[in-house]
Amino acid sequence: MQAMLDDGFEVLITFDQNLPYQQNEELPVAVIVLIAPNNRVETARCFVIQLLETLSDLKIGQLVKLRHT
Repeated sequence: MQAMLDDGFEVLITFDQNLPYQQNEELPVAVIVLIAPNNRVETARCFVIQLLETLSDLKIGQLVKLRHT
């Protein structure tokens, strides 16, 4: 996480559904968890429209879960 902050990242997009539970402190970035049957690039592409819509209103420290449709 610290490396992300040092490089100026504000959002972490991940398939790791356990990540929010692994962080004991308030998240220094916004986190978007992609909930899908797998973590393939083809599956991630299915989230593009949802991600663009979500990113416009996202705030630092916020956690959002997006489901594969």
